Amino acid sequence: MNFQTLTIVDFISFGVFISAWVLYTAFADHSPWANQSLTHKMNQYRERWMQEMVSRDMRMIDTTILGNLMTGIAFFASTAMLILGGIVALLSNGTTVSQSIKHLPYAIDSSPALWEFKVLVLALIFVYAFFKFAWAFRLTNYCNIMVGSAPVKESDKSELELHAKCASKLSCRAGHHFNRGLRAFFFGSAALAWLFHPLAMLFASLVVVLVLYRREFSSTALLAMKT
Repeated sequence: MNFQTLTIVDFISFGVFISAWVLYTAFADHSPWANQSLTHKMNQYRERWMQEMVSRDMRMIDTTILGNLMTGIAFFASTAMLILGGIVALLSNGTTVSQSIKHLPYAIDSSPALWEFKVLVLALIFVYAFFKFAWAFRLTNYCNIMVGSAPVKESDKSELELHAKCASKLSCRAGHHFNRGLRAFFFGSAALAWLFHPLAMLFASLVVVLVLYRREFSSTALLAMKT
């Protein structure tokens, strides 16, 4: 692609989009404030869940919960593939779609090369989301196997604790990748606004960061678990 087709506004908006995603991920997952997030709180419950699991005689309830989690992950993975199918359709009918968007108020006209670049960015985002959901699904499946292979509760305490620790790590990693996939969905919606106007993507990127921050660090769900 000839980058001369990108305007200054496109460069700035795309830079803000990438920066917002990278910086928010660093803040939410790797900063000292990460321990205050909803994800961190849920990881504590995942650890407690696996500790309770090894102390039970019957683990059918645990496998049922994991099965429900896998169903939710599979739903989002399938949705990502459906979205990718729609993105491929955008590429094949780019002229028609771009002409339709151009007639909307305040929309800008994009050259064919710039249009294809925008659509390919969208495709990469949802490919990334699919891989995250697929890996989360696989890790949850592994966690299911860990539950099935857990020692009986009469086993040595250290053996039970080690098994619970390993299972909880798998569960937490599954949750981590699932959250990354969901985050890609949010930022994918911001990238979608680029098809309309670069400033719309810039604004949408900031809105997505605010929404994600509120849900992960100041939501009523988090407050409820702190009480």
